[in-house]
Amino acid sequence: MKDIKIESTLTVYDNFDELPQDIANLMQHAIEARKNAYAPYSKFYVGAAILLDNNEVVTGNNQENASYPSGLCAERTAIYYAGAKYPKSKLLKMALTAGSNEHQTITPIPPCGACRQAIAEYEVKQDQPIEIYFMGETGKVVKSNSLANLLPLGFDRSFL
Repeated sequence: MKDIKIESTLTVYDNFDELPQDIANLMQHAIEARKNAYAPYSKFYVGAAILLDNNEVVTGNNQENASYPSGLCAERTAIYYAGAKYPKSKLLKMALTAGSNEHQTITPIPPCGACRQAIAEYEVKQDQPIEIYFMGETGKVVKSNSLANLLPLGFDRSFL
């Protein structure tokens, strides 16, 4: 028997104002996208913004449905739009922000499991990590240099 230790290193900014200017701009796109989310059931609004290697910024937000599984998270909305509109471009950086009508979100909120898997697919596809920044409405911002920090031992096409 052998134990395997898995470690992740994340960077934590105390607040939005500490972010580098380019990331603050990207996060501002995510904040604007969050404002347009369609979340009448959960009242939980998420915005995502992705910087592509062609300098385009693609945004997405969560889209709910009365048939709950039919909705889509902000991260996947943005990723799939980027893949459809700019299929040859690489995803460099992603900013995420989430807020609730029920309570103030000050804790950084990472991507859900399904979104982590979708991000992982694009990291493998482009053979390059994607920087991910995530926050609540206010407060600390967490940076991960790669999805691999958030989803160790990920499943990808190499297993198929």
